[in-house]
Amino acid sequence: MTDLAYGTKSGPVSNVAAAPAAVRMTSISKSFGGVRALDGVDFEVLPGEVHALLGGNGAGKSTILKVLNGVHKPDAGTVEVNGRVLTAHTPEESRAAGIAMNYQEMSLIPTLTVAQNVFLTREARTGQGLIDDKEAERLTAQIFDLLEVQVDPRARVGDLGAGQKQLTEIAKAIGKDAKVLVLDEPSTALAVSDVERLFIFLRKLKAKGVAIIYVSHRMDEIARIADRATILRDGRHVITAPLSELPIDKMIEHIVGKRSKGLADVVRSDMARGEVLLELKNVTGLHKPDNLSLAVHRGEVVGLAGLLGSGRSATARVISGVEPAIRGEILVKGQPVTLRKAGDAIAAGVALVPEDRARQGVIPAHSVASNLTLGILDRLQRGGLEDRAKVREVADAQIARLSIKTASRDHAVSTLSGGNQQKVVIGKWLALDPDVLVLDEPTAGIDIGSKSEIIRLVRDLAAQGKAIVFISSELSELLVACDRIVVMADGRAHFDRPRAAFDDPEVPEHDSGHRLQAAERKLQVAIQQALTAGQERSHV
Repeated sequence: MTDLAYGTKSGPVSNVAAAPAAVRMTSISKSFGGVRALDGVDFEVLPGEVHALLGGNGAGKSTILKVLNGVHKPDAGTVEVNGRVLTAHTPEESRAAGIAMNYQEMSLIPTLTVAQNVFLTREARTGQGLIDDKEAERLTAQIFDLLEVQVDPRARVGDLGAGQKQLTEIAKAIGKDAKVLVLDEPSTALAVSDVERLFIFLRKLKAKGVAIIYVSHRMDEIARIADRATILRDGRHVITAPLSELPIDKMIEHIVGKRSKGLADVVRSDMARGEVLLELKNVTGLHKPDNLSLAVHRGEVVGLAGLLGSGRSATARVISGVEPAIRGEILVKGQPVTLRKAGDAIAAGVALVPEDRARQGVIPAHSVASNLTLGILDRLQRGGLEDRAKVREVADAQIARLSIKTASRDHAVSTLSGGNQQKVVIGKWLALDPDVLVLDEPTAGIDIGSKSEIIRLVRDLAAQGKAIVFISSELSELLVACDRIVVMADGRAHFDRPRAAFDDPEVPEHDSGHRLQAAERKLQVAIQQALTAGQERSHV
């Protein structure tokens, strides 16, 4: 195995525009269960350029990269790498073509060392064919030297902090000596100084002619490192242009686009706030949040906005007792509570609708009635046995209350649409009659019509006196569902603003589509500002 040696020249390869494409993806389409994730997308990357791939949640970025990397086979379209058409659409074929990818979801094995992870499946060997861990450690140390960061190649990955794990994931991709390097949100867990070193190294790779696809929600990073950008929206190609033609405000405009009338037409009405039902005072979790203070009133929907790793879901887990708070105080209806487990939160009147509906929210093979009454089985017993008449009564009441579309209460939840499954999850917790409802990505994976129904339901629940914490990666959903929006970054709340603060007075009130679009751009800017503030704080 040869030593790694990268050039040191900075800046793009000269005459990049005349070079043949390192990646050319033509008319790529891909559907999952009837949902079209990509619709005839063209995507081209040149050797020696950093090409940013941008778009909101659900735009199709991860899907097209997984097609390029052989994880997904396209339903239609062609993939070429350095002029070679890929036909097998397998990870092995993509690796052989010179593609290396750093996944957003880390692929590290915590029980192995850093070096063993970096060279997993392509281990260094001795002359006798045995695995040579010492050689792998030496080569891994070389990669980290090139990155100018310090990570011990012999350290067990499970013992590393988030930033060192991220650097190990990047080293794993870099170590493949790739012709095309894909970095999916590489800076999420990195300190500012490590991001700077990563950029220096990427410029070295660029000078050697390596094509780099860089995915990030951090617009300031994109503006500094990328030569061109491609923006996707709703599974379609929107624009490919040099960064000189895409200032940050223009990027945001293309990412947001025109929102579906299904959300823009949801009628919002202001509601009278009651007393504070949930209050966090300087709460810190095991990982996140960090010194977070937050108050949610009766009749109020408070949204948590932010990027991956901002601490939104971690906050939900702390509020609902899934993870402990190590500092600070949590109060429910003015009374301090200690939440060591989910049962403590439920007893205090707090219920969580989790992000992963299929694994954490329902039992798909069980009936609608069984799922709706799962949380209150102890109340639906007579003589120690299930009172089936009571189960039917409660289930039917929730089906009617939430307009759950099912042929029968006895049908398996798996037979329902995604939106109706989500209503079952919400209904299960509403049967407990909680005071505080925490909704983590409640509309993930459901169609626009069902999203509108869920948001209307959330507004109705608040009108009935619930205090609701609403987490979503879809900015339009936050703007339609919430009375107040808290923007988070690095586990902290950087902005806490009423929903009306994001409206543009220049856009007429009757133009709901453009009004929502303008508000979404403002919220996107606030998220970027919070991200910058979080980076500056970590740098200090």
